[in-house]
Amino acid sequence: MNDTPLPTLLFPFERGLIDPPGEGERVLFLGAPGALHLPSDFAGDMTAVQGYRPDFLALQRAGVPVLPEAEGKGYDMALVLLGRHRRENEQRLAEALKRTRPGACIVAACTKKDGGGSVRKRVGNLIDLEDHASKYHGVVFWLRRPDTVDTVLGVLEAGESRTDGYTTAAGGFSDDGIDPGSALLVECLPDNLSGALADFAAGWGYLSVAASKRAPGVKSIDLYEAHHASLEAARRNMAARAPQMPARFFWHDLLGEPVNERYDVILMNPPFHRSRAAEPDMGHGMIAAAAKALKPRGRLFLVANRQLPYEESLEKHFAAQGELRRDKVFKVLWARK
Repeated sequence: MNDTPLPTLLFPFERGLIDPPGEGERVLFLGAPGALHLPSDFAGDMTAVQGYRPDFLALQRAGVPVLPEAEGKGYDMALVLLGRHRRENEQRLAEALKRTRPGACIVAACTKKDGGGSVRKRVGNLIDLEDHASKYHGVVFWLRRPDTVDTVLGVLEAGESRTDGYTTAAGGFSDDGIDPGSALLVECLPDNLSGALADFAAGWGYLSVAASKRAPGVKSIDLYEAHHASLEAARRNMAARAPQMPARFFWHDLLGEPVNERYDVILMNPPFHRSRAAEPDMGHGMIAAAAKALKPRGRLFLVANRQLPYEESLEKHFAAQGELRRDKVFKVLWARK
């Protein structure tokens, strides 16, 4: 996810409007991008927080201390990159307030196309801002963490993300309702599914919960998801709605990390967007990963936007393949090893 307002975030440091962190100061960086490059005068001890697995792994490879969720308290500074998801933005700002010491500097940036101006105004209505600036197609604002933040946190943390009775994850796929493509795939699933099943790009677990109810022959389900908060939501949904089903949860980059287990069935609603950019090759890569992870004669069921040419990949990697249904937007495909 490289479409970030990092240059905007660093602008007030470059202009001397904010002092960079010094030796021994602890800095929390919420939403740190995988391609992170900080100015040479940043001398503080950095802890990055990144829940998207490919960026997390990139930060690890670069030697940056990184966590999937924020931990600890008393940080001297917080840097916050914001995006287009309001609830995710508010959660990051709340974490910055909770985990910094009183008087700590909190700096946040958002692109203008993601509503940076609106974010700045909303936060400014909740807490006094020290200043703000516009640069590099984004908005950056900064503040000093007050002694008491309970009232602000009450607003920023109001309510758990839920849809149709499921727990969802702010910033994750389909966090505001059941995805129509996934619903169509569930309608098309045969009831004779059996054995070990995997849900690739599981999101908050809708397909896994549905398979648990629809196919009594399924013995276990493994859920693979790159968005950490979505995987945690899936864990809660499976525990609440399919407690009888043995389930394992893998925070995993299916395009960059091998799958070591082998399955009788794989279900998949593959992503084809990274940020705003359409990348159909993500789906082709996930089909190849599914083919490697299936046992001989194992079956794949997937849903995709009807214009995406996934049949080419299915023909390349599988012995047999076909279409179960299509509507005006989606198509449901099957394949067998």
